[in-house]
This record gives sequence, structure tokens and C-alpha cells, in this order.
Amino acid sequence: MRRFLYLLLATTTVMVANLASAKAYKGAEIYSNASYLYGRYEIRMKAAKGSAVLSTFFTYKNGSEVGNTFWEEIDIEVFGKNNATEWQSNIILGSSRPTIQTEQTHAAGVSLADDYHTYVVEWTPDYVAWFLDGVEVRRIIGTSTVTSLTNAQSLRFNLWASDSVEWVGAWDDSILPVYQFINYIDYKAYNPVTKAFEGGWRDDFDQFDTSRWGKANWSFDTNRVDFVPENVVVKDGILVLAMTTSSATGFSGTPPADSGSSASSASSSSLVASSSESSTSVSSAPVSSAMTSSSVQSSEAASSVAVSSIAASSTASALASSTATGGSSGGSGGGGAMSGLWLVLLAGAALIQINRTRRIHITL
Repeated sequence: MRRFLYLLLATTTVMVANLASAKAYKGAEIYSNASYLYGRYEIRMKAAKGSAVLSTFFTYKNGSEVGNTFWEEIDIEVFGKNNATEWQSNIILGSSRPTIQTEQTHAAGVSLADDYHTYVVEWTPDYVAWFLDGVEVRRIIGTSTVTSLTNAQSLRFNLWASDSVEWVGAWDDSILPVYQFINYIDYKAYNPVTKAFEGGWRDDFDQFDTSRWGKANWSFDTNRVDFVPENVVVKDGILVLAMTTSSATGFSGTPPADSGSSASSASSSSLVASSSESSTSVSSAPVSSAMTSSSVQSSEAASSVAVSSIAASSTASALASSTATGGSSGGSGGGGAMSGLWLVLLAGAALIQINRTRRIHITL
């Protein structure tokens, strides 16, 4: 009987914690089950439009959010504000909090939400470069910012909404639902001997490959949405990430066709040869993650700092340090009369919430 009561207490505590942390809006995120050291990452994406909304692709060293672990992350984030005409490149790293940021904002000249566009990140021991539609937009060469990126990183897409008005604009939930559409991701491994990008794999999202990807079920502070698996949909060869209200998750429409994907892929193929001058002999093969899923943190804005995210297992409930908590699963919070036991459990859940690592913006 005592064993049963302990089990009931543990289960109920988790349920109360989830209810207490549930948010009114739901977003989506996927993460790779493997991590990769260096490489070329090409994605074809149609961003979501709307103030406060962010459509992202980034690489992330799992566990970076834990304590004073050295953070490693490379970002592409498309702003939904201002007709989605701007995007941000960034490298986040460092053991101290706030972390070191290298964010730059780039004007696209067109709305990145009106059509699909091709984004590329090249990561080698000597440089990190960002491309949009075959044109190099930014390159960081040989600095400690680049040479400090020494660990394999998972691959992430997410659609979320920041509460930092000065960064992403004011929130207006009347825009919901909004969607991020991803046609494909093409990964090439980096060969340090030939200094070229070779081999690898490509996912055209004809199905959701659970051997390669997991679906997030967590959130973090400053994020207006919970990530829920229901908002990750693959349809007609397109990965759809949805941002919705809690009562209208999912996607039932028809993804917009990408008529320019073949031409874009051909034009960007000329960028595969690396311009790195390094002869560093570091393996570029995929490396299994120590935790196949960890918390994830999208980069913060110009003059902002990323301080936390959520740790979770891809096959079980959240794993975390004392400064991170598992995110909420889908569904909205509930209320009603509570017995004394429920009040005790709710107090425990509140302590869990208080212990949550903060993700804040600091003006530098």
C-alpha cells in the first residue's frame, strides 16, 4: 500500500507541475537524435509571419544549459515582425552566464514568409559562414568564437514566440495559427583532409523519420508557447511546424508548394567545396548524443542573452539538473476545488517552478 501511495504521489506531482506550467499557446520543435561535429547544413524553408514570432534552424550542444557547462550553439532565426524581411545569425558560447553572443541582423530585401528560401550554415574548425539563397551573408574566420566550437551538436528546428518586445515586436494572438514550412534539410560532413564537405544525408520529409528526429514537449521562460508534438506535422513532403492556441493544435491544410526547390538546390551545390585553410584532423562523422534529447535554447536577440532551456529525454520524461526542468506536455491547464493533498502537491509543483532556470534578456 505504501508503495502504491508513493507512486500515486509522484505521478500526481508531475501532473500538477504540468498543469501549472501549461501555456495558452502552443508551438513546435524537432531535434535530431544524433549530433554532428562540423558540416554543411542546407535547409529550404518558408518562415512564419507575425510580430513576436521566430522561425529557426540551429545547432546545439546538448546539455549546454546545465549549470556552468560550456554553451555551444549556431543559429539562424527569422523574425516574423516587419513582414518577415529580417533574420539573425548568431553563435552562442561560454561557461559564464550571460553567455557570449555574436548576433547580427540581416535584411533579406523580400518577405521570407511569402516563399521558400534556401539557408546554409557552413561550420568547420576554422570558420562559420551563413548563406541565403546562394549568397554568402556573413563569415567568422579563425577567432576564438569559432575555435571554441569543438563539440558535436544536435540539429534543431523550432517555431516559437518570445516575450521580448524590444527584440521581436509586440505579441498579438489574433494572427494564430501561423506555420513554418520546411521542404528539406541536406547535411554534408566536413572532411579535414580534403577541406571539403562530402557525403552526409538528406531528409525530404516524405515522412517523419523517428530514427532521425524527435518531437519536443517542453518550453522555457520568455517563450510564450509550449512545444507540443501535435504541432509537428509532415504532409505532402513538407515538414510543418505550427503555432496555435491550446485548443486548436495541429495542421489540416495543404502546405504551399515549393516550385523553386530544384533550382535553389542546384545553385547552392557550388558552395559545397570548403574554403577552410585548416588541416585540423577532427572527425566529421555523426556522433551520438550523450543524451539523445536535451533542452534546447534558441539564440537571443541583439543585445540579449540566452540563459536557460529545458532538458528532456527523447524516449522518457525530462532529465535535468537542479537548474532546469522538463517542459510541459500538450493540453491546457485546468482548475477546480482541491483537497489538502492536492494543495500540498501544488506547493511542491510551485517549488519546481521557482527552481526553473531563467532565460532573460539583458541590454548590453
